[in-house]
Amino acid sequence: MIRTALALMILAAPAHAQTAEVFSLPAGCDAYLTIQSRSCAVDHHFTCDADPEGVKRRVSLSEEGMTYLGSTDRETQWLNSFHPLSNHSERLEDSPADPASLSELLETGRDSYDFVTLSDEVGPTRYVGEDRLIGNLVTIDDVTLRETEYEITAYAPDGTEMWSSAGNEFVSERFRTFLGGTGRVTVPGDSYEKDDSPVEFIFPGEPGFLSANPKHDCGVMMSRLSIPFEGEPS
Repeated sequence: MIRTALALMILAAPAHAQTAEVFSLPAGCDAYLTIQSRSCAVDHHFTCDADPEGVKRRVSLSEEGMTYLGSTDRETQWLNSFHPLSNHSERLEDSPADPASLSELLETGRDSYDFVTLSDEVGPTRYVGEDRLIGNLVTIDDVTLRETEYEITAYAPDGTEMWSSAGNEFVSERFRTFLGGTGRVTVPGDSYEKDDSPVEFIFPGEPGFLSANPKHDCGVMMSRLSIPFEGEPS
């Protein structure tokens, strides 16, 4: 059922993302939050009736269409991810060495993780990192968030480093999710700064809810790197 819902989203997204004002979800799925962010991105957070309890989904759009689709569980573990820019999917391994845990972060102020995602297209990828609460409460568009600092590294099957990132993000206790922030991304031979910070929180019934059009920083950064950063788990 999870793969069916993903397939429906993939089929539905490109046409709506580029030609309509409102992004359409498949039948049986309901959105509860739209976030307009920096870096010319709009994210829609939603749930689907066919998913197990606690599973949440997020789809990210740029001016060019869908850039990310993924699902997480209550502890913010990455369950499934689809990356349209590279056309590959990932799914979480069974029994991670150190599962991501939002509960541990909120209770202790720190959470480490070490897990592998499996992909038919690119093979296994190991993710190792840590999130830490730094004690700051930040209010953005009347929504209160906890600020974090994070570090994450992705490793190829042969153990070589594929990319890493470190910086600051946000946690919403209300929605039990991570949200993007600022940081530096390092890939072989290059590095750059990113700012995926939320700007607007839009709820059902409000203007702009499920908008297919990102608003902030567009024309400056045309597309997002296809790495799922915020929400799962860093």
